[in-house]
Amino acid sequence: MRAWLAALATVALATLAPATPALAGPWRAGADAVVQRALHDPTAYDYVESISVEVGQRLAGSEAAARARDWAVAKLTALGFKNVRVEPFPITAWLRGPEEAEIVSPHPQTLAIIGLGGSVPTPPDGVEGEIALFHTYADLLAAPPGSLTGKIAVVTQPMPRTQDGSGYGALNPNRRQGPSEAAKRGAIAYLTRSLATGVSREPHTGALNYEPGVPRIPAAALSTIDSELIDHLAERGRPIRIRLKLASTTKPATAWTVEGEIPGAVHPDQIVQLGGHLDSWDPGTGSIDDGAGMGIAVAAARLAASQGPPQRTIRVALFGAEEMDYASAPFAAAHKGDAPHMVVIGESDIGADRAWSVALPAGSTNTPEMRDYAAAVAPLGVMVAREPARYSGDDTVGLVRAGVPAFAVRQDASRYFDWHHSSEDTLDKVDPKQLNQAVATWAAFVYIAANSDIDFRALRAAATPQP
Repeated sequence: MRAWLAALATVALATLAPATPALAGPWRAGADAVVQRALHDPTAYDYVESISVEVGQRLAGSEAAARARDWAVAKLTALGFKNVRVEPFPITAWLRGPEEAEIVSPHPQTLAIIGLGGSVPTPPDGVEGEIALFHTYADLLAAPPGSLTGKIAVVTQPMPRTQDGSGYGALNPNRRQGPSEAAKRGAIAYLTRSLATGVSREPHTGALNYEPGVPRIPAAALSTIDSELIDHLAERGRPIRIRLKLASTTKPATAWTVEGEIPGAVHPDQIVQLGGHLDSWDPGTGSIDDGAGMGIAVAAARLAASQGPPQRTIRVALFGAEEMDYASAPFAAAHKGDAPHMVVIGESDIGADRAWSVALPAGSTNTPEMRDYAAAVAPLGVMVAREPARYSGDDTVGLVRAGVPAFAVRQDASRYFDWHHSSEDTLDKVDPKQLNQAVATWAAFVYIAANSDIDFRALRAAATPQP
């Protein structure tokens, strides 16, 4: 998700065009029927409810991840998918231990923090130091080498609320690269304001990326409220000291991508590939990230086949380790032979709220098939982006780079970052009506892609300027 949202940070709403209704083509009636059925179909919500209640959090490499694997196999089988299988791949599991932080001076106050995924632990007694406060990440980058020696770097930059989630993409370096940038300047630990739009004492986790050759320092996210507390305290002009304790372990482990298919009746070797990721962060139940994404993909696949067996195979993948960036390369390697036969690929990983925009494969917007699709989703309030899809999800990156055309649905992210990666990622955040609107947006596309003979590769080649 992070790469897509980073790209969205540079995309203006002016790149959207209304889905213009046209004379009904050969796919319009079927797409309309799929949309109407999707708006009342219980599959996606039932899926999210089941995994939230029966499995809960699914941190890759944990015991819960193995239960999620077995649950997913049983669920796809029960829903009628064929060729249900498990693809294992090795990972280095990062498992959270006890965590705490407190202001020790000018007076004691407990802080609500959560360790960033992949963070090294502190010594058993923790680390303590005076803080170096930066109101923006750019201010941290401007600090000279050695200026943070012995200090705990703290970045308190707030994340803006946006419909497209571009604020998350823009601030993602605060969490991803911040620990190494602080370490380059001598810091002994790193704290960042949670990448979150809500005001809460629930901190939001997420993965970091240590830079090779740079000391690895412990890193955690502050709740938005405690980040603001530190800002207010700093205004008093007195030095602030913080003590931080993080315990975590790493170990070799196995993760699993679970797949199921609805076989094509005419062209079974041609594959319409979609999915969501099976793993989640550990504070909540992974209901919106990415229980909802999986539910959307599973429901869309079934609805796309509700008019009769599809001509092409519809394959759903429940990717095994997205949050720590492990799943894309193994999935691409496992499906290297399939890649030339993949008609299109998409991943749902932006929560449970309504869709508002879609990005189509390059060169396809004005085809009869996609004009029918645009007309079918226009009543849902969904627009078609002028720019083609170049990305659809972290787990699809490897195959998109290998040449598989991408399809992307943009859902309303206005509420999503209030809860994602936190203990508030729970079932009560899922609105069944909004979820089904997103399902309908996906299902109509999958229906047309799986039942027509549209060739997205040829269309892309025709639309690409020749040197």
